[in-house]
Amino acid sequence: MKKNIKVWHVELKDPARVPASDPDRPYRLEQIKQPSPEFNRYLYICVGSAWLWYMRLPWSYSQWLAAVSRPEQETWVAYHLGVPAGYFELEKQAHGSVEIAYFGLLPEFIGQGLGKALLEDAICRAWALGGKRIWLHTCSLDHPGALSNYLARGFSVFKEEHIVDDLPEQPLQPWVGANKSTTKADATRYGA
Repeated sequence: MKKNIKVWHVELKDPARVPASDPDRPYRLEQIKQPSPEFNRYLYICVGSAWLWYMRLPWSYSQWLAAVSRPEQETWVAYHLGVPAGYFELEKQAHGSVEIAYFGLLPEFIGQGLGKALLEDAICRAWALGGKRIWLHTCSLDHPGALSNYLARGFSVFKEEHIVDDLPEQPLQPWVGANKSTTKADATRYGA
């Protein structure tokens, strides 16, 4: 199914623009120190399935391994009560840029305020990597609050574009029959 998608590219160049945050986190943040294609694929599928993240799905094991083994790439996972609640991938790039390449929460943890805290942690880690410019892109397929979360954390839009892409007709699922949803009502039904 062809779909029109609006894409926003946002950037942050001044650490002072990031609002002060509460140092207490309802999760434990850990970096994946040993490349694990299986675990990165798991995070990508669980977080991205509802938002039609499909571009990496056909990747082979060797493609995943190459992607997560690069020295300029880092993956960080937020654990809540022992299970992954969300994650972000950072990529160091030329000229002092750091891209937040992937960022998101598992469906059960959406709507609990974790996105704000996790994004602040991603920004802090990007600065720690020596970033002079942190950037990412989001689109009209993402969570409806994604862009506003980025803007509230100090990002500003530097480019907007419209693309047309061929997408699945139904939201993807982590596995057949999972019927994961990202609405608050459905999150409650799943015990979040």
